[in-house]
Amino acid sequence: MSAVENLAAVTGSLGSIGYGLAAIGPGVGIGIIFGNGTQALARQPEAAGLIRANQILGFAFCEALALIGLVMPFVFGT
Repeated sequence: MSAVENLAAVTGSLGSIGYGLAAIGPGVGIGIIFGNGTQALARQPEAAGLIRANQILGFAFCEALALIGLVMPFVFGT
């Protein structure tokens, strides 16, 4: 079967794909934030306070997007 036939054979709610994307996207974003923050701390340890504050802010935004992505299907009933 081709990819188009497989997609056409999917039954049920496609909203479950959204749950996966709502978890994967912010997970990748959080990994990038903390990975780059660790590199920045290794290069400039004297800027630890500013770097850590920016990491926490970025983490909060990514986590908020994950929660919105998980809650919206329940709100809209899809």
